[in-house]
Amino acid sequence: MLKVVGMKQINAVFEITDRLGINREWIEIPLGPESPGSVKKLPNGKYEIIVDAEVPIEQWVSTMEAELKKIM
Repeated sequence: MLKVVGMKQINAVFEITDRLGINREWIEIPLGPESPGSVKKLPNGKYEIIVDAEVPIEQWVSTMEAELKKIM
C-alpha cells in the first residue's frame, strides 16, 4: 500500500496529462494517496488527481486517463 505519492507517481500522472494537452499548472496532486484514487475538476478549473494507494500506478493511470477524458 502506497503511503506517500512520490516522483514515480507524479511523473506517471504528468506523462498522461502532458499527452492530453493539460498544462501542469492546472494539475493538483495531493501527496496523500487514497483508495480508491480519484480525478475531479475543481471549481477553480484545475484538475485534482488523487493517486490510488492500492493499485500500482502503472495500472491506475489508464483509469485516471479515462476519468480525465470524461471531465475535459
